[in-house]
Amino acid sequence: MSKVTDLVRSEIEPIITERNDEFVDIEYVKEKGQNYLRVYVDKDQPGGIDINEIADLSELVSEKLDSLDPDPLPDPYVLELSSPGAERPIKTAKDWEKAKDDYIHVGLYQKIDGQKIYEGTLKSYNDEAIELEVKIKTRRKTLTIPRKLIANVRFAIEF
Repeated sequence: MSKVTDLVRSEIEPIITERNDEFVDIEYVKEKGQNYLRVYVDKDQPGGIDINEIADLSELVSEKLDSLDPDPLPDPYVLELSSPGAERPIKTAKDWEKAKDDYIHVGLYQKIDGQKIYEGTLKSYNDEAIELEVKIKTRRKTLTIPRKLIANVRFAIEF
């Protein structure tokens, strides 16, 4: 993570935590000539965070960022606070704990049983591997996937 996002995170995370919300992620990117500071927040409750809470947090975060001296973001930028969405990436230990017994999407660096993408229920995980229960036609199979082969992993919606 960059120094800018590290500094901004250290300033805004206490505001988010104080409101019993969860800091999920932060990114500072340039897209089509415009800088964006994106802060992803959630709430540990059914349905996650709502739009009113995001609006309130956005105002508080904006005020905090405007008060910082020196300004860690001297170039013009757009501040975006949002929910990480239903299919957010799984990154932290807390994310992995939430994902247990949930439906996830796993992308691999190399094929296992002829496939590089699996979706299924996360049955267990540790630092070395995950166990994913997948449905293959009409039967269920548990795959052990080494963590070093995982290119990306996120929550998924089962259809």
